Amino acid sequence: MGGRFVLMVAGEASADLHGSNLVKAMKRMDPDIIFWGIGGDRMRQAGVRLVFTSSEIAVVGLTEVLKRLSNIFRASIRLKSILENHPPDLLILIDYPEFNLHIAKTARRHGVPVLYYISPQVWAWRRWRVKKISRRVDKMSVILPFEEAFYRKRGVEVSYVGHPILDACSAEVDRQETRARLGIQADHLLIGIVPGSRKEEIKQLLPVMIQSARMLAERDNHMLFLLPLAPTLERSFVQSFIDRDMSDKIRVVNEDVYHVLSLCRAAMVTSGTATLEAALAGVPMVIVYRVSSLSYWVGRMLIKVPYIGLVNLVAGQRVVPELIQADAKPERLTAELVTILKDGKVRTRTEEGLKQVRETLGRGGASIRTAKIALQMMEEGPRFPRGRLVGQ
Repeated sequence: MGGRFVLMVAGEASADLHGSNLVKAMKRMDPDIIFWGIGGDRMRQAGVRLVFTSSEIAVVGLTEVLKRLSNIFRASIRLKSILENHPPDLLILIDYPEFNLHIAKTARRHGVPVLYYISPQVWAWRRWRVKKISRRVDKMSVILPFEEAFYRKRGVEVSYVGHPILDACSAEVDRQETRARLGIQADHLLIGIVPGSRKEEIKQLLPVMIQSARMLAERDNHMLFLLPLAPTLERSFVQSFIDRDMSDKIRVVNEDVYHVLSLCRAAMVTSGTATLEAALAGVPMVIVYRVSSLSYWVGRMLIKVPYIGLVNLVAGQRVVPELIQADAKPERLTAELVTILKDGKVRTRTEEGLKQVRETLGRGGASIRTAKIALQMMEEGPRFPRGRLVGQ
């Protein structure tokens, strides 16, 4: 194949972004590295030869897996074939734990070192998976401050590298230029709508957000709602949820989440990485989350943390409201947003909490630090010898 060969798996839209930045960092250190794997457009543009796209295997919740089972199975077979017939110098896994830990088992069998970048949230639920990680993964590169101590205590070789979103959201936003480019009038009060990057999320949450936007617009005709289009979604799919009477109030824009939220006074955001982007932009938000009833019921049985939003988890307290499952109703969402917009004390308290979150996340440079770990691992070779199958 020529040059050092890295296989990479990013199963979600945010993982595609962080994976592409990691690829760029590694290529700056060694331009001859060859990358294959699963990812999205950003990883493709960074130089990764995609053998499957992340949009084909991305899922939300347990029941939603069934809809993508055929694609997931075919992607697994493809990666296993590569690991067996063209073993890479390194396998890099990004989040997406069920699939990735299965692939890690095959990598170990074929003597391929494994770097896990962006930890599965085993600290939140199903903690027994840490044992599987310690058996199948050579090194963890984690992005939340509390994760390092969690893994180290359980015997996993781990490094805290900082959150990669700090690099993606480090640039100063020229709000005046962005508003002008998007044709936003000076008297518009902007509210962000971030319904997620997967179709299942859109189906569950966008109708709720649109109805809330309608209620808010009835209270203040100067409100304009900005919806950043995720690169994993087609504009026509998202637009199909927006009724004609709201088409002039909700604007779907081809801007990244951070830039859009930097313009907004408040936002409604699906639980996930976007909540941290909102925190870095300093925008008070309401987190909403809804999955199928079965997925939620199983999750309630297994989840061991008090919050679902990353902003609140990083803060260690409730900084912003969370509307989960049955509470994710337009009326509740509207009421919480009105409080943020109208109650000065609540807004000040929320902004101070978001500032603390930004300070806790700390340093940038996650891609560079992880790239250095990756290259060092390729130099050292695998921890597990080829063919060792005991205790997988």
